Amino acid sequence: MESTNRWRLQRQVSVSVFFQLITLAALIVTSWVNLQRQLDLVSHDVKQLLTAQEKLCDKLETLQERTIAHEYRLQTIEQKRSGASRPMGCE
Repeated sequence: MESTNRWRLQRQVSVSVFFQLITLAALIVTSWVNLQRQLDLVSHDVKQLLTAQEKLCDKLETLQERTIAHEYRLQTIEQKRSGASRPMGCE
């Protein structure tokens, strides 16, 4: 009679360990899938940020070019008004 009880106890422990391992494996897989999804979202966000940064840099370069051009125009106008014959850049 004792050998039957031992076998049942060992069988119950084995089934319990088996279910715990399955649950642990399911948690690991679920966490991995969630992590991959989060990484995809971060990757998408980073790509959008890089695109926005490139657009902003292009706009800043254009603005800088316009500013330089307007500065030269302003210097030329000021020189013409003051009647100065000095070359630009020499002050």
